[in-house]
Amino acid sequence: MENWREISEDIVASLLEDGSNPEVLYEVEHHFVCEDFDKLEQAALAAFKLGYDVEEPAELELEDGGKIWGFDVVVESELDADVIMEDVDKLVAIATQTGVEYDGWGTYFQE
Repeated sequence: MENWREISEDIVASLLEDGSNPEVLYEVEHHFVCEDFDKLEQAALAAFKLGYDVEEPAELELEDGGKIWGFDVVVESELDADVIMEDVDKLVAIATQTGVEYDGWGTYFQE
């Protein structure tokens, strides 16, 4: 988890250094992936039951041509590493419990 905290702090700091607006809410996308669709579906259901907005799973093509399943959990959040880490902690726990990979989070620059 310490690694996710460091990554989250770096993302937030980079956005703020680039001039992203700290006063608005951000659409934060948390990414999940797994080769097993059934496990991925279990993770999506668990996130939904916790009240998260879960996007439809999709088949994704990897750089090597392989296929994997993925979905995103979308959360409106302040651009604050501590706030975002509250969701990361919960979502990593879901990933661990269901045997899928939590593949990080991202957001977009806001003026």
